[in-house]
Amino acid sequence: MSENPTPDPNQPAPAPPGPPAGKDRKPFRPRRERPGGKADKPAVFEPLEDLSQRLPNVRELNAQIEDELKSAMEGFDEGELFTDAKSKAPAPPGQKKGRVVAIHGEDVFVDVPGGRAQGVMSLQQFEGKPPAIGSEVDVDIEGYDGANGLLLLTRRGAVQVVDWSSVAPGLVVEARVTATNKGGLSVEVNGIRGFMPISQIDLYRVEQPEQFVNQRLRCVVTEVKPEEKNLVVSRRTLLEREREEQRAKFWAEIEEGQTRTGVVRSIRDFGVFVDIGGADGLVPISEMSWARVNHPKDLVTEGQSVQVKVLRLDPENRKVTLSLRALAASPWDDLETRVMPGAIIQGKVTRIADFGAFVEVEPGIEGLVHISEVASTHVRRVRDHVTEGQVVPVKVLQVDQENRRISLSIREGMIKAESEAASAEEPKEESPGSPAEAPAKPRTRTVPLRGGVGNELRVPGT
Repeated sequence: MSENPTPDPNQPAPAPPGPPAGKDRKPFRPRRERPGGKADKPAVFEPLEDLSQRLPNVRELNAQIEDELKSAMEGFDEGELFTDAKSKAPAPPGQKKGRVVAIHGEDVFVDVPGGRAQGVMSLQQFEGKPPAIGSEVDVDIEGYDGANGLLLLTRRGAVQVVDWSSVAPGLVVEARVTATNKGGLSVEVNGIRGFMPISQIDLYRVEQPEQFVNQRLRCVVTEVKPEEKNLVVSRRTLLEREREEQRAKFWAEIEEGQTRTGVVRSIRDFGVFVDIGGADGLVPISEMSWARVNHPKDLVTEGQSVQVKVLRLDPENRKVTLSLRALAASPWDDLETRVMPGAIIQGKVTRIADFGAFVEVEPGIEGLVHISEVASTHVRRVRDHVTEGQVVPVKVLQVDQENRRISLSIREGMIKAESEAASAEEPKEESPGSPAEAPAKPRTRTVPLRGGVGNELRVPGT
């Protein structure tokens, strides 16, 4: 048998010898032909590192960490360590140490270091023993009263004694307003926190509930639920109850002709409603002033205090008619000294009707110009001759001071005005005693008159 046997053509050719297997083996990258036909030089790569050899053993790592932690904690007491950490922990937010600066009634005022303002808390939180001025107390900040610039405080660790038996539905209590919220007022009644809806603050709508903060209001308890710590009070219920009592007393004392002081509650186009204590009376627009009023809001505003006179009463329907102008001096009282029949005065047309026009001759004094006295010609429509706001001359025909009526005439006023204007344009006549003008001298004729025969003067009868 020969040493080099003949290869079998059916068996694959043996692979060329390469580098030994292992970590010294380098990856093989075939050559790549360039477009020009030349091959690149083979890239040279560093041997890949076996990452499995670098991963640490987890158990050994944990044991190593524990050994290092034990060596670092040698010489420390675990109890002392955590006690010291608790003592250095910051105080919870809102907790402060304050100093009592004043006591006023049931309120204790505390100066809080670092705070933007002083704080106030209830005296009941000191269990009936007022603190000494200057003493320190631990307090919690519950909120801020922006209306009065005070922090709302509670004493830390104080036992809040709440006696729910002191409140019951229908009971009249005194509530201190502590703050405002979206729906009304936060109040405190005998140490119990309660709520007053904004609709129950007053008889009328309240636009600025902040004005009631830190005030003490008498109100009626409407709802009590101790298990839910819910207390609702109403000031409006008490005010309505008191108003009913005043209303019965009001109708027993009110009389026509009385003068009352009231508050304007609402303004309408036809007049204003005034609360005179026990009832709302109407002041018609015609009774607001002696002068013409375009709209009541031009004279009064809501909430304004006014004095009115009672004109008419309707006890059955509980209606009262009031007057503002009745308390002012009437321009009709001494009208006869200023406006007399036959006088020509200037007036302004204020209203136009089918039967004539109303002309204002003085503030608060109007007269009627009948349609027959509007113009010298036949008048079908008054508006064809005068307009509202026009100033016209009128003649006073008649003054009825008792019934407060004046009859005027534009027609005669215009005639008088035109005659006065025409007379002003005519030349002035010579007054008696004025010096007469000298007669003009006759002109001397230098040329004989023409006529006759030749130059001879013809004498009659010759």
